[in-house]
Amino acid sequence: MRNFDLAPLYRATVGFDRFADLMDRVLTSDVAAPTYPPYNIEKLADDGYRISVAVAGFSPDELSVEVRDGTLVVTARKETEAAERAFLHRGIATRAFERRFTLADHVRVTGATHEHGMLHIDLVREMPEALKPRRIEIARGSDFETKAVENKTVEAVIN
Repeated sequence: MRNFDLAPLYRATVGFDRFADLMDRVLTSDVAAPTYPPYNIEKLADDGYRISVAVAGFSPDELSVEVRDGTLVVTARKETEAAERAFLHRGIATRAFERRFTLADHVRVTGATHEHGMLHIDLVREMPEALKPRRIEIARGSDFETKAVENKTVEAVIN
């Protein structure tokens, strides 16, 4: 695997710390990343997403979904099973797990449902008003000069 040095990115940019940390985390991630439990990520709409995690054998009370510092954390803890159960073959893993998903800016979890052994987590990307494109009215030269004079007059009265 190649090693990338992101030091020049840190030196030459301001405000991209989160992006640089994400790139650093992805590029240095362990090759043996956990594969349990399996999951899907779907795009439902332009700004809608769903993460589906296979959680066969877990009840909703044994699952936890939290958002911490821009990371979605899904955990499961199996309560102790009765000792009287004797398995001849145990192919359904019900071991405890923690799965993390890094969320982009302005992505919010809207809900989670558990059905048929699947945990569905719905997400939506909400663009803040300040980041949405907005149309700026173009004033005529004489209107602009009049407004500028009015603004200076108001500022002089306030001061």
